[in-house]
Amino acid sequence: MDPYLTLKWLHILSSTVLFGTGIGTAFQMVWAWRTGRVETIHSVASGVVVADWIFTTPAGFIQPLTGYLLILQQGHDWNEPWLLLTYALYILAFLCWAPVVHLQIRIRDMAGAALAANTPLPNRARKDFRLWFALGWPAFAALICIFWLMVNRPG
Repeated sequence: MDPYLTLKWLHILSSTVLFGTGIGTAFQMVWAWRTGRVETIHSVASGVVVADWIFTTPAGFIQPLTGYLLILQQGHDWNEPWLLLTYALYILAFLCWAPVVHLQIRIRDMAGAALAANTPLPNRARKDFRLWFALGWPAFAALICIFWLMVNRPG
């Protein structure tokens, strides 16, 4: 197989996994919170944390690696304006995602403790969820913009 097509395929696949897992786990987490049921929130948050480690994290590493190799293969200058914007947006998405992972773990743990003690979720969990939700929007928007930049490569 052609090395360029292999890289391109890996880049597209990893971007799809990154975006798809992000939007899928976000939907599941919001849906679980809508139930207000501690056991549902704990179960879904547990799955979301696992999905981030299995899918999002590897895709997040593969993306910049394959992107860099594609830049070299295609002969682009690394500092073309559309690439600089892509880097900035990717960093923004990462800076939102890193605390989201921490918040998901905390929410999972608080829900697990509340479930074990047969108590409602603490207010901290609700605050963490609101911050988690707020951080998801800039990351989502950044990835949408990156998709646009990858497809259009504006001059």
